[in-house]
Amino acid sequence: MSRPWSHKFVDAFRGLWRAVRSQNSFAVHLTVATAVIVAAAVLRVSLVEWCLLVGAIGFVLTAEVFNTAIESLARAHDVGRHPRIRDALDMASAAVLVAAITAALIGATVFLPKLWTLLERVAHS
Repeated sequence: MSRPWSHKFVDAFRGLWRAVRSQNSFAVHLTVATAVIVAAAVLRVSLVEWCLLVGAIGFVLTAEVFNTAIESLARAHDVGRHPRIRDALDMASAAVLVAAITAALIGATVFLPKLWTLLERVAHS
């Protein structure tokens, strides 16, 4: 028998809450995401740029949730220092790194031209 959607959403939000509470790096990602949102509002980015930034933020947070899930499974199944578990954990961390680098490149693509223009205006005034 299928579970109601409301239960599925409750479980999903519980999982998100556990990821946020159990990972220090999640706090870092949320802090950076907040800074990006504030900068985007201040610099008045376009709708397309908003979409790129929100997508990048979602990409990083999603990678972090998957990384946290894999870490949790590894801890539950830990049989010592198994090389395959270590490899899986390293690959999950690498996924977060790739997502963060991609997000940083997207952020640079959106923000650097706007910051350059702002600096030019300040320099010429």
